[in-house]
Amino acid sequence: MNFLASPEIVTAISISGKLSFNPMTDSIITPSGEEFKFSPPVGDTLPSAGFALGDLAYTPKPNPKSQPETEVVIKETSSRLQVLKPFESPFAGQSEKELKDMVCLMRVRGKCTTDHISAAGPWLKYKGHLENISENLLITAVNDEGGDVNAAFDWGDQPNSTSHRDTIPSVAKRLKSRNQAWCLVVDDNYGEGSAREHAALQPRFYGCSMIVARSFARIHETNLKKQGVLPLWFVDKADYGKIQSGDRVETVGLAQVIAGHPGAQITLRVSPRGGDTPFDIATKHTMSADQLKWLQAGSALNYIRDSRASA
Repeated sequence: MNFLASPEIVTAISISGKLSFNPMTDSIITPSGEEFKFSPPVGDTLPSAGFALGDLAYTPKPNPKSQPETEVVIKETSSRLQVLKPFESPFAGQSEKELKDMVCLMRVRGKCTTDHISAAGPWLKYKGHLENISENLLITAVNDEGGDVNAAFDWGDQPNSTSHRDTIPSVAKRLKSRNQAWCLVVDDNYGEGSAREHAALQPRFYGCSMIVARSFARIHETNLKKQGVLPLWFVDKADYGKIQSGDRVETVGLAQVIAGHPGAQITLRVSPRGGDTPFDIATKHTMSADQLKWLQAGSALNYIRDSRASA
């Protein structure tokens, strides 16, 4: 086990020679046989004249001069670093603020931590290269349709198409190559664990527009919002099992929420992949007014950039 102690406590214990020594109550027997007891040290909490500044040559100026013309050079062949391109608004090219024609990539079963979404270990060398690290997207997640790990189905872009089974990142990449927006259906406490941003960046990079969950881990839900992914909660958790991979999903009511009616109901209209009758699922959201602006802009960074440009 490890223990932390102040320098004063460590010094007193060292002099006594006993880890059990309490300098506040115990005494030390000196060579002459007398008892010696420490007095608690007294001193200023902070230096009366402040701390020494040190060598200013090693300290950056408080307000360094802006150098926007400075180019950050990153080799195109680098496997570790890549210029991050701004994400496009999910409403680009349409007047209505609804998420349309999303394909359900998969239904994730059970615990899905940020490490399931974006594994660490040897993948961490790609933290600066979003395209490369996205190759590990959900590779340890369990597909609820079959129970297999790292398995997803590409149902094509035509009704009643034959499915093609592949890894989750591979199917996500194919959807991205077709400019097909997609969504995920996930279980309870989705995104628990560390607060790694890549767990939100990676699905967004591949074109994820929405994740609907039985419940979210709080920090991950916020990270999704920052990257322009809409997180929704099932009103009835039993509805989790009603959406299947390949189903087409769209929001109904999101435009009202964006228009300033935060209490408006956001409904998911689901068109089953087999051509059955579409049905609706009720959801709820936790989006604030500012977070809705992030969604419209495509990400929080996009919104900040646009706000500064118009200031």
